[in-house]
Amino acid sequence: MNNKNDKGWNPYVAGALSGLVLILSVAVSGNYFGSSTSFIVLLGMLEKALIPERFAQVEYFNIVKAALSWQVMFVLGILLGGFIASKMFGDFKLQSIPDLWKSKFGTSKPKRYLVAFIGGTISMLGARLAGGCPSGQMSASILLSVSGFVSMIMFFILGIIVAKLIYRGGAR
Repeated sequence: MNNKNDKGWNPYVAGALSGLVLILSVAVSGNYFGSSTSFIVLLGMLEKALIPERFAQVEYFNIVKAALSWQVMFVLGILLGGFIASKMFGDFKLQSIPDLWKSKFGTSKPKRYLVAFIGGTISMLGARLAGGCPSGQMSASILLSVSGFVSMIMFFILGIIVAKLIYRGGAR
């Protein structure tokens, strides 16, 4: 599966390890994966610090506390882990426009930022409407939840469609 130039992990090994981490997370802490709520919590923490009177009016924060939690730490760990892995494999680089984007859509930064913002917004809205992000839905599938399986099937179908649109004509 991996060629000699591929420095990344085998996706099957990485997937199996992710599953083991999820099982360990539940066994050790009783918490399932999930990250979409963390972004809401971080924004709530910011709002609480900057405009506390507005924060006090938002009923949602009576349910979801705007405080440092295991989910926020989980997301920060993903960020830190990604950084460490990219440094370990030697493929870390700062760039405002990824190479694949340049080859398919050009070098316009405003266009790239607008599409990234719209895509991120759609993804976050979808995660909130679906009752969780892909990692949360992975936890739902482990619980044999129908919603988890439906979500995973949709992630794969839509991922294939988007990949076909972006990679049509082959990857460069």
